[in-house]
Amino acid sequence: MIRDMSEHGGEAVSAEQARRSRLYDYMDVPGPGRQGDAVGAARGKREFEALLGEFRRSAVLVPLDPETESPLAADLGGVRWFYAFSDEGALARFAVTRGEGAREWAYQRWLGARLLDAAVPAAGVPCGVALDCADGDAGMVFPPVRRVVPDGVAVDVDGRTGGVR
Repeated sequence: MIRDMSEHGGEAVSAEQARRSRLYDYMDVPGPGRQGDAVGAARGKREFEALLGEFRRSAVLVPLDPETESPLAADLGGVRWFYAFSDEGALARFAVTRGEGAREWAYQRWLGARLLDAAVPAAGVPCGVALDCADGDAGMVFPPVRRVVPDGVAVDVDGRTGGVR
């Protein structure tokens, strides 16, 4: 449970920065109209893989929905996103951002691998994980794509892309 909500910092970001996903920093191939080089793309891919590996090995806080006691999630852009936090401070900043800093938050500690390999497939819809989502650029998303989630639920495998590849 979160009791001390005093650590609720963060920097303001412009609308352009808020819309730009950090995934663009890790794209392995520049898309149409994007500038980039193979060396930078390869470096970005290695950095993302290192972050993914660290996430998979780390215990994260998974807040529970107070009504269902299942992992708290939000649907955005046709994808369900499980919330995960690296520590209680990150969860507290999220609670304050939602205007729910006064209530107690129940959570469980899960390995990132458990979220990606068990919870995501169990969701039954395209699902990823949003880590430290109230922390701006310090946050990270792990989308429902191959090499992040099991191939059986990845949206970019076997024609399940809906136009996204």
